[in-house]
Amino acid sequence: MTDQSPNDQFHASSFMQGHNAEYLEQLYARYANDPNAVDAAWQEFFRALGDAEMEVKAEASGPSWARSDWPPQPADEMTHALTGEWPAAAEEMKGAGDKIRGKATEKGVSLSDDQVQRAVLDSIRALMLIRAYRIRGHLVADLDPLGMRDQTPHPELDPKSYGFTEADMDRPIFIDNVLGLQMASMRQIVDIVKRTYCGTFALQYMHISNPTEAAWLKERIEGFGKEVAFTREGRRAILNKMVEAEGFEKFLHVKYMGTKRFGLDGGESLIPAMEQIIKRGGALGVKDIIVGMPHRGRLSVLANVMAKPYRAIFNEFQGGSFKPEDVDGSGDVKYHLGASSDREFDGNSVHLSLTANPSHLEAVNPVVLGKARAKQDQNNDPERTSVLPILLHGDAAFAGQGVVAECFGLSGLRGHRTGGTMHIVVNNQIGFTTAPHFSRSSPYPTDIALMVEAPIFHVNGDDPEAVVHAAKVATEFRQMFHKDVVIDIFCYRRFGHNEGDEPMFTNPIMYKKIKKQKTTLQLYTERLVKDGLIPEGEIEDMKAAFQAHLNEEFEAGKDYKPNKADWLDGRWSHLDREGEEYQRGETAINPETFEQVGAALARAPNGFKLHKTVGRLLESKKQMFDSGTGFDWATAEALAFGSLLTEGYPVRLAGQDSTRGTFSQRHSALIDQETEERYYPLNHVREGQARYEVIDSMLSEYAVLGFEYGYSLAEPNALVMWEAQFGDFANGAQIMFDQFISSGERKWLRMSGLVMLLPHGFEGQGPEHSSARLERFLQMCAEDNWIVANCTTPANYFHILRRQIHRSFRKPLVLMTPKSLLRHKLAVSETEDFTTGSSFHRVLWDDAQKGHSETELQPDDKIKRVVLCSGKVYYDLLEERDARGIDDIYLLRLEQFYPFPALALMKELERFKGAEMYWCQEEPKNQGGWSFVEPNLEWVLTRLKAKHKRPVYVGRQASASPATGLASQHKAQQAALVNDALTIEGK
Repeated sequence: MTDQSPNDQFHASSFMQGHNAEYLEQLYARYANDPNAVDAAWQEFFRALGDAEMEVKAEASGPSWARSDWPPQPADEMTHALTGEWPAAAEEMKGAGDKIRGKATEKGVSLSDDQVQRAVLDSIRALMLIRAYRIRGHLVADLDPLGMRDQTPHPELDPKSYGFTEADMDRPIFIDNVLGLQMASMRQIVDIVKRTYCGTFALQYMHISNPTEAAWLKERIEGFGKEVAFTREGRRAILNKMVEAEGFEKFLHVKYMGTKRFGLDGGESLIPAMEQIIKRGGALGVKDIIVGMPHRGRLSVLANVMAKPYRAIFNEFQGGSFKPEDVDGSGDVKYHLGASSDREFDGNSVHLSLTANPSHLEAVNPVVLGKARAKQDQNNDPERTSVLPILLHGDAAFAGQGVVAECFGLSGLRGHRTGGTMHIVVNNQIGFTTAPHFSRSSPYPTDIALMVEAPIFHVNGDDPEAVVHAAKVATEFRQMFHKDVVIDIFCYRRFGHNEGDEPMFTNPIMYKKIKKQKTTLQLYTERLVKDGLIPEGEIEDMKAAFQAHLNEEFEAGKDYKPNKADWLDGRWSHLDREGEEYQRGETAINPETFEQVGAALARAPNGFKLHKTVGRLLESKKQMFDSGTGFDWATAEALAFGSLLTEGYPVRLAGQDSTRGTFSQRHSALIDQETEERYYPLNHVREGQARYEVIDSMLSEYAVLGFEYGYSLAEPNALVMWEAQFGDFANGAQIMFDQFISSGERKWLRMSGLVMLLPHGFEGQGPEHSSARLERFLQMCAEDNWIVANCTTPANYFHILRRQIHRSFRKPLVLMTPKSLLRHKLAVSETEDFTTGSSFHRVLWDDAQKGHSETELQPDDKIKRVVLCSGKVYYDLLEERDARGIDDIYLLRLEQFYPFPALALMKELERFKGAEMYWCQEEPKNQGGWSFVEPNLEWVLTRLKAKHKRPVYVGRQASASPATGLASQHKAQQAALVNDALTIEGK
């Protein structure tokens, strides 16, 4: 019989329950470490359990797979501001007691320990309050001109929360130069921090983890004598720009009542802010400013910042064109057009260019960044201070469009950084009709910028001086730290989304306030008159004189004729528009260059620890050049790159994993297996060559393609390429293809030679790894807007890349690139295909005609069928035809879809007038090239008076999805279409 009844045992442990098990485990672990760490009753209880000490500790620490660093312990300043726990403040005040006692002794005052302790406590609490204002002061700042901002009280900004009563407000407190003062009363401290962080200028910067950047900003704006202050001349300059900004919008409103102009009314402070950025930037080394902006305020920026003649703008309102009559192009609405000019301030000349853009908000952002990067590279400016990109945004678009985040993601990356972008948000506090609480989840539209720790200057648009001051400090920060910076101008939109829109339908409270709101110019005028800077009558004279000037310009606009299109200026001056005649381009290279590039491709530095597979790759390249045969796709590409580099043309390739290549084919960089040092063979071809830059981009299509397009707009003398990981993913950048690349030359007279490499081919990899959607690019083809091609030989790929540079004009090139053909035994070229006399062929012959096939074809008049095709399917047809021994079917390759080579096809098909004409493709019937090729091919056959004037389709049936995901089904479909193409009925 036991000493205790079961009931007694239960009673002794009944307090042990699931909800307190974790607490008991921790207590038990403390006991195991040190029995005296728990009281006597717990010691007795745990001793009675008799468990092994190590088991207790292991049990308390949780499972072996648990993370010891989780959950994270908050230790950042934001948390401290919320909780009132201030280790940082305590650190700052270390030794404060000694300092306080020392100061008192200097003055002959003796302090007791209690008095010192109280003084130290005052100091720590004062610092806590100052830090709280630095972090959260912007939340209660005077930012909204309409006074509609949420006025939630923030107790952490109230001295009472730190134990200071009204009676304590004037007691001197030792703050050790934190605000530039040794001693200050709480009243003085509150006055300074409110003025610094809660006025019409409010800086949000305490999220910045770099202590140098945060300290610079703090020093620049905080403390005695750091208030927003302008000289008499500075204030007059601001007034002058405000008169121009408001006067221009009012003039348009009267002359073109109800016409869409997307005016800046309510946000006119933007104009003097832009002036300040140009002026301060010019003084700090900026030579070029590239601007991207939406439609709102664009006409004002064109006129009052870019110095576009008023008469030119008025002429466009009257239906005139922005380009000379002898220049082709479809044109665009006036609030999408770009411009360029030179402005001079204090002897510093700055070139300005405003990038043309579509209505798709924020889409122009990466284009601007790419242009800026190209110009920085042209300037050999590794610090990237000579060219400043400025992006203007609306509040709703900045928060809503994902490309904004993508561009922030690019801002710090080696291949895409531009030394910091100046972002200016014209914060109308409304979208089209949508209020902020419907259009974003964050407090500010600018919160997306927190991802890159950009400083954010929130300013009240009705205080032009605060806005201009923000622009000045922001420019200095960008030039100093080469980082993005954001100015958030809180303002309003005086009219609807456009001037013909009625905002009272959806936002009556806001628009009742706006109707009563004095204009920014009126408010600033009153302020200057009150300050005695300028008499009221003089300001009215300024306004009247400006209106008179606009009237003169308005009359001149009626007969205005643009006399020059600027699209072929500067670096484009050696180029011309495309002519009527086809330009083959001199794309062959001489044997010496061929050998030099070949030697570089097969060479690694001494002692470089190559991966063994890469080592074998270099060996095989050496064999290709030694034998003059078997050149594969990647080697032909490298030959194209290397030869251009030796001719002085830089080559830039960006894309996801482009350095190695998605299919492990390129290996542009050799990587040391021990140090990860990178060696780029193409940068070591010969002395004095241009630079090869290959970039593993961030996982974005939209922004990265836009960036490379922008780069190509500014640099016609480089081969600029973007590569999709698979062509299927290119539609993540569809806006770039539709709005810019396919139509930019016709809309805005802007040429681009950008190459887009889109891996394409049906190999059983499923619906998202088969199709680059060739049909979409073909559907957009018109007016020779771009080139669409699908090459089948390494040499033809080599020539089409080199042709991009060796023509007297530039066109974008959309290129379907291979996957399985990268290593296909038949997809190879020979030395003579690259060297003297060779060139790009838009139509390629049957390999049997060149003796590269086992089949010996019948004479031309005995050929029963011509199968026209493009891309990988050619090799499937070739291998099957040879295997069957068919000798009366001719395989013809269409290498370039657009511009459609009708005359070249006529020349080839002239030989086979009596043969059937088939078009064979791997893609479903509603996709691929068929819909595009059919009418063009029919035109060719009709002109030839061929026996069969309609081509026959062979390929997969129409399908909603590009490809099947089942390997067996793919093989069956592929075999069927090849069989259909090669089977002649009745034979």
